[in-house]
Amino acid sequence: MKHIIAVNASPRSEWNTGQLVEEAAKGAKEAGAAIEVIHLYKLEPFRGCISCFGCKLPRTFGQCISKDSLSEVLAKIRKADGLILGSPNYLGNLTAAFRALYERLVFQYLTYNKERPNCNEHMIPVLLITTSNCDEKVYDTYGYTSMLENYKRMLDSYVGPTKVMICGNTLQVEDYSIYNWTVFDPVQKKANHEELFPLKLKEAYELGSGLV
Repeated sequence: MKHIIAVNASPRSEWNTGQLVEEAAKGAKEAGAAIEVIHLYKLEPFRGCISCFGCKLPRTFGQCISKDSLSEVLAKIRKADGLILGSPNYLGNLTAAFRALYERLVFQYLTYNKERPNCNEHMIPVLLITTSNCDEKVYDTYGYTSMLENYKRMLDSYVGPTKVMICGNTLQVEDYSIYNWTVFDPVQKKANHEELFPLKLKEAYELGSGLV
């Protein structure tokens, strides 16, 4: 049986990103995989790469040696048969929690060696799910497309073949009336969510199933 690790890097475990990650995990489970869903913001405090270069030493080559609650997550990913990653877009990039995991996941495999640039001997398929308040139509304008292409390129190179799923123009909150957010049309936001989000859930399910 294949084992899939699904990681939600949104602080809101039951909102847009969390739902999409759970649905992708459900797709993988119903395709026959064993699933573990990890919510990064529910873990004990952790940090990104501290540039200690322990993963470059012979004794610990290819393994991040920084010890915190991400250590177990990284160990599970190293043994997994597939990986689902989900993060909302905050200020034009993925979340700080995602970045911390991403830095330590990728950098441990980067060797700085011309003959063998990647020491990961267990490459696995990756599904990267990202959500944003911003509409997908303007991703190119805001640089979001190139940002995601860079994540895909690095994950392709050091973790495994990566597919990116985008869910834009999301519903940020249930009740817009309690905020002075005059740039949004709450009626349009709600209507868009009710019409399109179920389709995105279906897409996530199918992509998750495809990992298996």
